Amino acid sequence: MIVLLVNDHLLKQAWPGFVTGKLSDVAGLLVAPALLALLLWRRADLAATVLTGVLFALVKTTETGAEAASQAWTLVAGPSRVLADPTDLLALPALVLAWWVRRRSLTAGSSPRWRIIVTMPLAVLAVTATSAAPGPPAAAMVEVKNDRILVYTDDFTIWESGDHGATWSSNSVPFDDIPPDVRSRLQEAQTPQAAACVHYQATRCYQVVPGQMAVEQSDDGGKTWRPSWSLADGDERERLVRRYDDASGLRSMGLAVQAWRGGHVVVVANGLDGIVVRDESGTWQRLGWPGQDAESASVDLFPEINVAIFLAACLLFGSAGAGLRRYHRLYLGFAAAACLSYLAVVNVPDLPSDLDAVVRLLGVLTIPVGFVVCIALLIAGRARPAPVAVGLLGAPLVYLSVYMPFHGWAAGTPGPYWAAVVLAVLLTGLVLLTALTLIRRDARQASAPADSPL
Repeated sequence: MIVLLVNDHLLKQAWPGFVTGKLSDVAGLLVAPALLALLLWRRADLAATVLTGVLFALVKTTETGAEAASQAWTLVAGPSRVLADPTDLLALPALVLAWWVRRRSLTAGSSPRWRIIVTMPLAVLAVTATSAAPGPPAAAMVEVKNDRILVYTDDFTIWESGDHGATWSSNSVPFDDIPPDVRSRLQEAQTPQAAACVHYQATRCYQVVPGQMAVEQSDDGGKTWRPSWSLADGDERERLVRRYDDASGLRSMGLAVQAWRGGHVVVVANGLDGIVVRDESGTWQRLGWPGQDAESASVDLFPEINVAIFLAACLLFGSAGAGLRRYHRLYLGFAAAACLSYLAVVNVPDLPSDLDAVVRLLGVLTIPVGFVVCIALLIAGRARPAPVAVGLLGAPLVYLSVYMPFHGWAAGTPGPYWAAVVLAVLLTGLVLLTALTLIRRDARQASAPADSPL
């Protein structure tokens, strides 16, 4: 409970990111089953654990579940928003620890029910601390006004520069304070100024290329045009598409020219990617959103993360099951069902809404049930410790070997996407080969006849 409150209300705001986000999920899964079991009936630990896992998976893998949770939390704790995020299923192993802790607590005497009732609102408050981030803004218009450059976004924020594009400050203004002509153009998604010329050099003009992140220039007053700046790197555009999840918003929408010191500065409203500036020396620079933090600029790696989770789960279940002394087929069936259900939940193809809901619901039900049953079978089947240890240690390594190359690609190294794919395959293959070697060695030792006593 303390971890939930401190992490969700303090640490998340100070250090938002993967670690604090997943810590919240783990802490919530540790607390929820025990609270649910005590509020329902005594010794309902397994049922409460499975129910918690099912509800958690439903909320984190379906928009319907996330929306239902959002409405429920809004009734309890005020306006709230819960996000569907399949990567949060990484926290599901915490249910095993929650079940074990609850079973241990029963032998130490029960706590008064009033304690649970008092702490439940705190748990709900902590678990529902996460809210959805607003959609990214798009730089839509630029104008030069009183020697200042103003960039307007579609969420009515004004970015302003008084030093010819070198530094910027932002200010969210009330809708009524925006000039009427700018307001109408923003509302109608019109481009106010797709081209502009240097006022003392009428032959030098610039224009945005419709539908592209590109600017052309003309040295003959607009008779002919040639490229001046563009986002030519295909991998960089792929990163932007992943970051904003909207290829249509990645386009240059308007520009303005400001004369300065015998030269000129060009500022481009570059849609979702923010601001592009050409300084007086002729150098183009993508500023993006000045002062943007790393978290808000992160690239969406959900497809790669889902593959990493699936492969890690396969190694975890496969390695642990290799040491079973009995129940092999039953274990294999539940392990395969849990892993394949995860793929079905996060990669459901386009289906009719009713069928889609059924497929997702079946997958959500199967994942926690399969996980808990596999744990029970490992205990009942007296699995050898060495293969279990290989699975527990190898699964995180497989996840990292898949995820880290793409994490590097999202940051720019390696540059090409195919290089990240090759690196991920090589690293994952190395981990799997090492795990297989260790499991085969343990199997040979287990099957070798014991030495006869002298």
